[in-house]
Amino acid sequence: MKKKTVISLLCAGVLTVGAFTGLTGFADKDDAQDNTENFTMLSAEDTEDVDEADEVKADGTITGVADVAAEVMPAVVSITNKSVQEVQDIFGMYGYYFGYGQPDGGYTIEQESAGSGIIIGQSDDELLICTNNHVVEGATEITVGFVDNEIYEAVVKGTDAGNDLAVVAVNLSDISDDTLDQIKVAQIGNSDDLVVGQQVVAIGNALGYGQSVTTGIVSALNRTIQLDGYDNTQLIQTDAAINGGNSGGALLDMNGHVIGINSAKVAESGVEGMGYAIPISYAQPILEDLMNKKTRTETVEEEDSAYIGITGESVSSEMTEYYGIPKGIFITEVAEDSPADEAGLQRGDIITKFDGSSVMTMSEMKDMLAYYAAGEEVKVLVSTADNGEYKEREVNLTLGALADYQDLSQD
Repeated sequence: MKKKTVISLLCAGVLTVGAFTGLTGFADKDDAQDNTENFTMLSAEDTEDVDEADEVKADGTITGVADVAAEVMPAVVSITNKSVQEVQDIFGMYGYYFGYGQPDGGYTIEQESAGSGIIIGQSDDELLICTNNHVVEGATEITVGFVDNEIYEAVVKGTDAGNDLAVVAVNLSDISDDTLDQIKVAQIGNSDDLVVGQQVVAIGNALGYGQSVTTGIVSALNRTIQLDGYDNTQLIQTDAAINGGNSGGALLDMNGHVIGINSAKVAESGVEGMGYAIPISYAQPILEDLMNKKTRTETVEEEDSAYIGITGESVSSEMTEYYGIPKGIFITEVAEDSPADEAGLQRGDIITKFDGSSVMTMSEMKDMLAYYAAGEEVKVLVSTADNGEYKEREVNLTLGALADYQDLSQD
């Protein structure tokens, strides 16, 4: 992976991202510890480094917005997502003959979107960064820009689309010592202690122009909004300005602790001062699960390709809203004697997570399976209808060999 020079971009498409922040000094490469089996995010109660920083203030707190910004900026990163989007050619077939688009009347374009992220952990091999799922969704290439204006390539480690959360990883071996000396790991606060009227600070890559700081108060607690991923989440409402690019960034208390992940902004005409954040106490266990996933960057060889043995379809937002059906893949058929059948999956079950990452469509499942070899055991989270309500259960599923399945289907 190549180190690149930072260029701030205002890009088409999604400009929203996650940002955590922290006060704890970042460990040197040689001092890194392997926490990949049991990662936890750094809380205020777990470190003395933050206390030492706070002692600069007479009352042991960071009281000014400028102080908060100075402390947390080293933990904030910018994220650029390169993706390919299919576009319907308005000229149709005629456009193709005149040099526009493809024979089917459509074409693809490469686009970039800009957002933010926060450094939340380190293993022996990786630097781990939290962001929103929609920031990295569909990415063909992801790059991360640090406080010293250096950019490095990153990969998606895990996602939870249902809660709009994701963790990306950067190889420590790719990061220069100069960069490591200037960055920090996030420190996590407690959103359960928030009160209405409390002052907060938001930091993020607003409009893709670079990191910026806004301030406001907690306007309300336990708000719900009708957007994908937030239907049942009790959100923090704030009047701190949240714009494209830093939506999904860090919401901080005046100690510089992350208490929310800025995730949505009401952008309707005549509406101002209404931003929303996922409470960090709700997000933390989800993020820790994603941090502990195995990073998969290489697809398996064709002879090792795996299969599950189901057909299914996506659960629509309307079905979730009106009938309470969980979002995921609704199983319409289970192949006899397939891995899914042997694991106890059945028609009507809804797969919501595969190996800790949320999954919404069969195409997403297919893309995930490309990184798993036949014979691997994977945990699958399934919702099953029981007396009018859905109950979750975790299933251990051993992946089958796709080649064997294809041989059987041809007999």
